[in-house]
Amino acid sequence: MNSPILDELIQSLRCLPGVGPKTAQRMALYLLERNRIGAARLSESIGMALQRVGHCEQCRTLSEETLCSLCSNPSRDGRLLCIVGSPADLMAIEQTGSYRGLYFVLTGHLSPIDGMGPREIGIDALLSLLDRHPVQEIILANNPTVEGEATAYYIAGLLKDRPVLLSRIAHGVPVGGELEYVDGGTLSHAFNGRQQLR
Repeated sequence: MNSPILDELIQSLRCLPGVGPKTAQRMALYLLERNRIGAARLSESIGMALQRVGHCEQCRTLSEETLCSLCSNPSRDGRLLCIVGSPADLMAIEQTGSYRGLYFVLTGHLSPIDGMGPREIGIDALLSLLDRHPVQEIILANNPTVEGEATAYYIAGLLKDRPVLLSRIAHGVPVGGELEYVDGGTLSHAFNGRQQLR
């Protein structure tokens, strides 16, 4: 089958995470053969999002407004600031309903090999925010990867002279998990982050 437009659609779908050539081909064929209405809606939604969705000027999450609904919500606790690596991390925390403070979204984690230094992930913007809006506690919610740990360590070093409580989210055994199936790195984090009961 020789269709340059179809080939372009398949290649375009491959930009999505986890989508290889076969999955992209299946998606393209499904949209064109079985769900053209869905394809049109998807196309329209993507176009509208690209035009209207930018970044919140305070926390840097994705938003249609200058200030996102979290930053402009007066019921959020402005004394708390949770630093996350992406809007997806922010959404995951918000879905728990257990955190009522504000956020700052980095654009990833420090990774010199990938060209991601402090400037690229937004450390300058973080320090500027803290100068304008001092907080009482900063919660580092970076992923427990090598890059995430390095980013947390770097930020902690930058903030050591500021009068702020600095904490890190706990990592360890998942709720409902069985110890025999948990990997060594996770168990090590769990032991190092243990809490005193009495």
